[in-house]
Amino acid sequence: MKFHVFVDFDGTIAPQDTTDLILERFADPAWRDIEEEWRAGRIGSRECMVRQIDLIRASEEELDAFINEIEIDPGFHDFVRLCAEGGHDVTVVSDGLDRTVGRVLRRAGLSVPFRANHLEWVGENRWRLRFPYAKSDCRVLSGHCKCGSLEALSTVPRVVVGDGRSDFCMSTQADLVLAKGALADYCRRNGLPYQPFTDFTMATRLFADWLESLAGVPAARSA
Repeated sequence: MKFHVFVDFDGTIAPQDTTDLILERFADPAWRDIEEEWRAGRIGSRECMVRQIDLIRASEEELDAFINEIEIDPGFHDFVRLCAEGGHDVTVVSDGLDRTVGRVLRRAGLSVPFRANHLEWVGENRWRLRFPYAKSDCRVLSGHCKCGSLEALSTVPRVVVGDGRSDFCMSTQADLVLAKGALADYCRRNGLPYQPFTDFTMATRLFADWLESLAGVPAARSA
């Protein structure tokens, strides 16, 4: 059986929230007040990010140099390899910034398709955000409706790997959920089946074991 594996980026592939790192470095401190509005549920992530990105002051060169310092979980390479060996498609789905996701993955030597919000330089150290994967009926008003991406990209059973609020909707539409952080809490509170993980070394082992249990034979494992 083949699966389509959907993997979150911030807090999952990248151990930290890379958008927060960028805001801490380049944005007016008022971005934190906007973040609190989002955490309190007064605004959706789409409005939150538009307002926060508007506070960034950085040239393209400055931003790219900063992004170049961002590392990923080293175990993600083995996870991608395991998926490739089994013929399972992998798509990175992020409610973060495409400029960050694409650049970090390329620097890590990974050619993995991804969907994310579009960050656009508008000159004079200013930036704006566009939402090619938003949906007007998104319940949580995300910039990237990940459920929409699942429906658009997958006609086979799904695996979801994530850690945050933007992954909540996906967790209700997956055959396997590997979760940590807020996503694990959400699954636990709502009685949704999931397997907890801490890093991609653990996630790779869990996925391999799960595949083995389905097939009844040892799953391919990366060294």
